[in-house]
Formats: sequence, structure tokens, C-alpha cells
Amino acid sequence: MISYPLDELAGALLYFKCENLQLSGSFKIRGAANAVFSLSEAEAARGVVTHSSGNHGAALALAAQMRGMRAWVVMPRNAPQVKIRAVEAYGADISFCEPTLAAREAAAAELLRSTGGTLVHPYDDDRVIAGQGTAALEFLEEIPDLDIICAPVSGGGLLSGTAIAAKSLRPEIVVIGCEPANADDASRSFASGQLEPGSEKFTIADGLRANLSPRTFAILRERVDRIMLVTEQEIVESMRLITEHLRSTVEPSGAVAASPALHRQIEGDELRIGIILSGGNLDPDKIPGQ
Repeated sequence: MISYPLDELAGALLYFKCENLQLSGSFKIRGAANAVFSLSEAEAARGVVTHSSGNHGAALALAAQMRGMRAWVVMPRNAPQVKIRAVEAYGADISFCEPTLAAREAAAAELLRSTGGTLVHPYDDDRVIAGQGTAALEFLEEIPDLDIICAPVSGGGLLSGTAIAAKSLRPEIVVIGCEPANADDASRSFASGQLEPGSEKFTIADGLRANLSPRTFAILRERVDRIMLVTEQEIVESMRLITEHLRSTVEPSGAVAASPALHRQIEGDELRIGIILSGGNLDPDKIPGQ
């Protein structure tokens, strides 16, 4: 998808990969489906378990439904209602926990013990990373001469898959990870060379609060060129611009990859910038600026 007014605003040629229009409302269906359909029949019979703030949980629930198997999803109590409803609609069993990574992991571990299911981690899983990389593969098949590709970063599954796919096809392409300034652990990890803890600050981009894993951090250090930070105000303004000019709804996390270009952190009249709009599961009752 393209928009000439957004090109003019950004001072570059922008191309949008609209994963907000995907099944389950985000790119997450790619990794979840790849993982679920990679399971043996014996594994599938026992079902799958995960923890998620919402989009991965919904995607895994849908992929499990498509294969005719059970899914158990641990979600934080403060997850957006629109994401809780999506997980429920796809038939998964939800367990709620406190909104911390430790609580999510502990609850998922207990479910693994009690159900015998297989863990499909939101991002620390090679099958999931490979699935997420198909978005970049499709992008570059359609627009092979992109100079830059931008993707959001949280746990690093999408950005890892994007970087592997993009650099394999075009080693010279610049891969940029985009991150809320209020959840900047990836940026700090890049700067220090070691995994840094998550931030305690609030960000409207609820889907980007996870931390990198050793697996994803190693991939990003090898293949990602830069991490760029965006403010909360820039995220909200990017959502508004995308809605206005692309006539497409994105959630805050989905707008983060567009923010650096739309706010001229990246610009150049001849630059061809690919932007992955990662999700569109926006709670209509909590639209910023209403």
C-alpha cells in the first residue's frame, strides 16, 4: 500500500506491508501457523501452550483451531479487552496472571505440566521466527528494490525473521528496528552489547513490552543495522496519519514501525522505505485522542 501525501510528509517513498489486515489481525498468525503445522500428530494431540499480551495468543488459538487441536493461553490481567475477546473467539482456554513476564512464564510452565502440551513461545522459537520472516519475503518479492525495511521490535521475533529474510535476499538493504522510547530495552541492549532489562515506564504500544531473548538478540546484533526510538506522541500521531491516508486501522504497536519515517528520523527523496504495519487489534473504546 502507498500514499503520496505520506511520501511528501516523510520526504521519501514509503511502502506499507499491511499485516494489520492479516488473519487474527496481526503478523503473528505467520509464526503461529508455522509452529502449529510443524508439530507431529502426537504433539498436536496434546495441544499447545503460550503466554501473550494478546496478538500471539489470538494467532496461536486460530492456528490451533485450523488444525483441530486445543490451545491454552496465559494473558496478563490488564490485556486489552479486544485481544482477550479475540483469543476467546478462536476457542482457546485463557488463564489470567499478573502483568509481569515472570508471572506469565510461571503460569505457562504450570499449564505445560498439567496439560502435557507443547510450548509455542511468542518469539523465542525458530519455527515462529521463520514464519514471521515470510512477511519480509513477500514484501521484497513485490518491491525488490527497497533501500530500507522497518519493523517493530519487542521480543524480536518479527524483527529477527525480517532481518534474516531481507539480508538473505538483499545483503545491502538497511534493516531498522523501531521501538517505543518508553520500552527501549532493545536500543539499550544494542548500545551495551548485552541484554538489558525492560523498562518500567508505560507505553501505549502494549504489544511491544516484551524483552529480547538471547536467541533473538544474537540474530539482531548480526543482521539489524539500527534501532530507532519513537515517543508516545509520535506513535499516536502515526496512527492518525495512517488512518487518514491509508484508510486502515492500526493499533499503537502497529504504528511504531512507521513513526521514524513519518517524523523524518529517516528521509531522502530517492529512498524507498518498506514499513511493516504489524497489527490492527485496536480496542475501539480506547482509541487515543477520543
